Amino acid sequence: MNRKKELVVLTGAGMSVESGLSTFRGGGGLWDNHKVEDVATPEAWKRNPELVLNFYNLRRKELLAVKPNAGHLALAELEKEYDVKIITQNVDNLHEKAGSTNVLHLHGELMKVRSTGPGEEIFTLSDDNYETHPGDVCPEGFQLRPHIVWFGEAVPAMDQAIRTVEEADIMLIIGTSMQVYPAAGLIHYVRSGVPVYLIDPNEVGVYGRDISVIKKGAGEGMKEFMNRLKNK
Repeated sequence: MNRKKELVVLTGAGMSVESGLSTFRGGGGLWDNHKVEDVATPEAWKRNPELVLNFYNLRRKELLAVKPNAGHLALAELEKEYDVKIITQNVDNLHEKAGSTNVLHLHGELMKVRSTGPGEEIFTLSDDNYETHPGDVCPEGFQLRPHIVWFGEAVPAMDQAIRTVEEADIMLIIGTSMQVYPAAGLIHYVRSGVPVYLIDPNEVGVYGRDISVIKKGAGEGMKEFMNRLKNK
């Protein structure tokens, strides 16, 4: 029995735009009414945890109002023919809701919180009880914080992501500017000779290797990508 080819997918904010989620950067981004340093840094948490908690409560409310788009659904569909491993910079759970079964979140997960205690235990929030507030604590009595990798914090999943990329038979990048490190550096771990595809309606500056660019949004781009796979 032939093994399935390993399709490794790196997704960024552009993956979820067609679902109606705002992006963190650029016009209309989530940060428009908040400076990044006020809601997404360890210093912000120390300075004003209530503001930070409320910011992420609003992000969860927004997430619960949207659904996976055609791009998310297409990636889940590809699991029938490929060993699909998704590495996402997104903190939403739309890949999972679409049916993808192997998703690594580099920057944390919006629908999870973790203890600020030494154990850093992680807890999953429910759709009908998604808010956290000052005074919400873990069983050991430590305040709960968003399970998000803030600016200035280490990316714990990076080593696993590198190992995953190194094993790819096909690499696909969707909806990321390739400007946010360390995630942007993952492309350098793709083995020589492995085909790399990039889906994005905007110009993306990726240098150093041959890349097949599909200049479309996630949904239409995935249609073209799947057609290219069939015709290879």
